[in-house]
Amino acid sequence: MRTWQVERRKRTRHLIELGGLVVKAGIVDLTGDDRAMIYGALLWIADKLKSDQAEHARELWTKKGKQAFENERTINSA
Repeated sequence: MRTWQVERRKRTRHLIELGGLVVKAGIVDLTGDDRAMIYGALLWIADKLKSDQAEHARELWTKKGKQAFENERTINSA
């Protein structure tokens, strides 16, 4: 397989995984699959990460995400 094919597959897998997080978080259902609203929310997140509140946002969101992953692992292992 050619190098560009391998890289393209890696990129595709990465994008699919990121889309899965959007679905997993319930964003698709909560927005009625409104792509403009989802994109707007992502832009808001990006703005927050560029602001003077970036470190606080990162800490808060990382903690919340890790907790959600742990809760999911606990439920799936039960």
